[in-house]
Amino acid sequence: MARGRVFAATSNPGKLEEFRSLLAELSIEVLSLAGRPPVTFPEEGTEYEANAIAKARAVAEELGEWALADDSGLEVDALGGAPGPLSARYGGPGLDDSGRVARLLAALEEFPQALERGARFVCVVALVGPGGEQTIARGECSGQILNGVRGDEGFGYDPVFQPQGFDGSMAELGPEVKDQISHRARAFAQLEAALAEIPGASG
Repeated sequence: MARGRVFAATSNPGKLEEFRSLLAELSIEVLSLAGRPPVTFPEEGTEYEANAIAKARAVAEELGEWALADDSGLEVDALGGAPGPLSARYGGPGLDDSGRVARLLAALEEFPQALERGARFVCVVALVGPGGEQTIARGECSGQILNGVRGDEGFGYDPVFQPQGFDGSMAELGPEVKDQISHRARAFAQLEAALAEIPGASG
């Protein structure tokens, strides 16, 4: 039976696997850009929605396919909402996930109390079709920043983010729980009707 397909506008392997996990129950194959003609992505700005739309639109237009992109960030209250849409670039070029986490923890050393370390993950997802069809969804997950790294699952800031109502970090909860409560899961849940419009997606 033919399945629908959508290209993930990301080079982040962690995001790609989450996209696939979140859409596992739908009749949709999530494809990577590996082996495809190079896609020219616009320079990312400072707004989640604009970034997500630009990435998805670039893939949809250059490949003539349905494309799915997200722009996500961590907003920390004590830092005035930073790093926000700049989360993947926090601390400057050359840092990997662990480097950015270390930079964040250093910035929060003067805020040791839990009440001062409130934060939220934000995700905006854009689904764009080859004909210009476009749907946007937003999801958030509130919590706080821990004083140190905990857990070895997930990616990005997961090891230092404790979701509200849970005792462990996002990286300790495992993918089954994360796929229920994460900012990305909440955004994707709002896309189900639009995803069903992809040819082959409804079985």
